[in-house]
Amino acid sequence: MTTLSIPFKYDYVGSFLRPEAVQNAKQLFKKGLISKDELKAVEDAEIVKLIEKQKAAGYHVITDGEYRRSYWHLDFFWGLNGIEQTELSHGYFFHGEETAKGSIKITGKISGQNHPFVEHFKFVNQFADDNTVAKQTFPAPAQLLAELFRKDNVENTKKFYPDINDLINDIAAAYRTVIKDLYDAGCRNIQVDDCTWGMFVDEQYWNNRQNGEVSFEAEAEKYLKVNNLSFEGRPSDLAFTTHICRGNYHSTYACTGPYDRVAPFVFAKENVDAFYLEFDDDRSGGFEPLKYIPKDKKVVLGLITSKRADLEDKEYIKQRLKQASEYISLDRVSLSPQCGFASCEIGNKLVEQDQWDKLALVKEIASEAL
Repeated sequence: MTTLSIPFKYDYVGSFLRPEAVQNAKQLFKKGLISKDELKAVEDAEIVKLIEKQKAAGYHVITDGEYRRSYWHLDFFWGLNGIEQTELSHGYFFHGEETAKGSIKITGKISGQNHPFVEHFKFVNQFADDNTVAKQTFPAPAQLLAELFRKDNVENTKKFYPDINDLINDIAAAYRTVIKDLYDAGCRNIQVDDCTWGMFVDEQYWNNRQNGEVSFEAEAEKYLKVNNLSFEGRPSDLAFTTHICRGNYHSTYACTGPYDRVAPFVFAKENVDAFYLEFDDDRSGGFEPLKYIPKDKKVVLGLITSKRADLEDKEYIKQRLKQASEYISLDRVSLSPQCGFASCEIGNKLVEQDQWDKLALVKEIASEAL
């Protein structure tokens, strides 16, 4: 399929609830009761079933549902050279729940050769056809930079990278390597997931994180820089999008605040083809910041929540689309859930049928209104 169609008028972010077979196999693997190859065989079989369901639902995108991952972001970081798996003293503090404590630790120069996600993509891509394209998702470079400067990580990060510009350049080079390897493997649809901008708009998070030591503008420029450096030189026929997330862990959220403050940076200047944006409740503010998105770029409005099972009212969502059209023409707009259904293996508080009902609603509304 042509990359000009990406994102499609009805789309999704990428992760799906982990089936019981995958959950059980991972527990057996952690206990040493099955081998890595046996775990992969279970994952492979369940991913094939998922792709069949994605196609049956009428979607033009196929993914592996992130079934092979524990986290939406950390597994990718662990696959980079110079980074290893670790745990911190605490997780992220979401509203009402603390996340798992997993994190990353630099052990040497960061690079991107032989990343396991390339093989993950190849498995999915064999099922692409004239009606579907395989999408590879992974966390944005800005997310890696942010993770390396979580409080427990700062000292170790500075030990290996006393000059932050060296760190930014190595992160960007590593990402460019992975992107090239994915492209060479046939990938034409990449989505990077990025919570950093969603966190920046949350005043409480920002104040706790910075304590007035750095300006918002300086920090925003730094995160914009690492993203755009990482995306440099990508082929023109590679559709490249970003999902700006506000946290999605076991149906809880991390941050609150409108896009107004970050729009002049990420919307106006980030080198991507489209933005997947969360607009499923009042935490996201209004649509006015969409005016910053350049005329040659698209928006996927996440107006359907993936956090709750109850289905949205169709006419209300159509009304929301009409409101958004005051700032961006609907020919540049697509519809999706606001996030994935299982950003981490714990998943959101839904059952499998709920996620397919949500996707059916997205497709129905988009087919009628876009």
